[in-house]
Amino acid sequence: MRHLFLLFLFLLASLAPLRARQELSDADYLAELRSDAEQGDAEAQHDLGVVYAKGHGVGQDHVEAWKWFLKAAEQGHATAQWWLGVLYGRGRGVARDPVAARNWYLKAAAQGHVSAQYNLGVLYARGYGVAQDYVEARKWYLKAAERGHALAQYNLGVLYHGGDGVVQDPVAARNWYLKAAAQGVAGAQYSLGVFCAFGDGVVQNYVEAWNWYLEAAVQGHALAQFSLGVLYHGGDGVAQDYVAARKWYLKAAEQGHATAQYNLGSLYHGGDGVVQDSVAARKWYLKAATQGVVGAQYSLGVFYAFGHGVAQDYVAAGKWYLKAAAQGDVEARYNLGMLHAKGRGVAQDYIAARKWFLKAAEHGHALAQFSLGVLYFQGLGVAQDYVEAYVWYNIAAAQGNATAKKNRKVVAARVDAASLAKAQKLSKEYLKRYVEPFQ
Repeated sequence: MRHLFLLFLFLLASLAPLRARQELSDADYLAELRSDAEQGDAEAQHDLGVVYAKGHGVGQDHVEAWKWFLKAAEQGHATAQWWLGVLYGRGRGVARDPVAARNWYLKAAAQGHVSAQYNLGVLYARGYGVAQDYVEARKWYLKAAERGHALAQYNLGVLYHGGDGVVQDPVAARNWYLKAAAQGVAGAQYSLGVFCAFGDGVVQNYVEAWNWYLEAAVQGHALAQFSLGVLYHGGDGVAQDYVAARKWYLKAAEQGHATAQYNLGSLYHGGDGVVQDSVAARKWYLKAATQGVVGAQYSLGVFYAFGHGVAQDYVAAGKWYLKAAAQGDVEARYNLGMLHAKGRGVAQDYIAARKWFLKAAEHGHALAQFSLGVLYFQGLGVAQDYVEAYVWYNIAAAQGNATAKKNRKVVAARVDAASLAKAQKLSKEYLKRYVEPFQ
């Protein structure tokens, strides 16, 4: 599942504790620490770097932190080397330099520094300061993961899940996700939920999916929150509960999850789990639509066209229909055709109407097919053509449009036998092309 993301996280907390203060005041402790550092004590130099990096008892100063980490790192202090990698990777106290970050991580990793090994995996997975190389990323993640590094375990799962640098292997992915999930990694818990929900590498089990999603969701994982909403919305693994669906959609939506925003709009639109509220529905549709959710764009078009939760505005309706149509929404294409045919929000233009009806009709839309029949029958935006009119009426009728059936008879009465035969032959071709693939 390529929608999963490699975690790009440089840990900013030192793994080694500062030397014991032994009941000294902050000032005395810092004075002693500086004295030892200036005398070349690598551990003191590292600790003084941490003091400046975190602003403990002094103003935070990454330049000064870099200076002391460098002194310790040049003496082979592994955690100081890792810290230098972090500073260069993030551009703190020095110009951002991913190559230098990689070099310092390598030095620390060679000494077995687990976070440096993990960060090297991140660099290779992202192609940051090095050529992107998932095989090399896997090597470093594995070193860290085998020593219990939770995020490395998670990212190994991601590699096996997507088949990056390894043969795709959902079983191996699941095993690494389980290790990371046991350490509380929300992304791993969510991924296990996905496996259970879709039966990927395991027997499909919505109840188990719900359990994993919940563990991740309570940690604030937006995708897990959205997925819980989906389970409650559809009643998969749990009793259908629109109120609970709304609760979880809202948590994800407030984090910017576009589809959760759209689904919230749908709940308010239909009054499912909430009092029906077109204004609230429009608010959430708008958030989702601006992120490109095609259903939300179409729904906003409908709201403006019919004045739901907003003043009726055909121009705005056309704008949102156009955005949805550009993403392939068939209903939006048909509705654009209707706006042009009726001159709503635009000048009446049967040529433009035909263009949009055709785009919808070619994707099985029965009303668009019927509308094309009308245009050809009356010669609106096209040369009058009874054969084409018959064909479009015929395939709309095949999809149950009763008016199309009546109009087909009217057309049949106006053409000669040869034209009717031609129309019937063409109808079979259109049925195969514009109806059957969409049934």
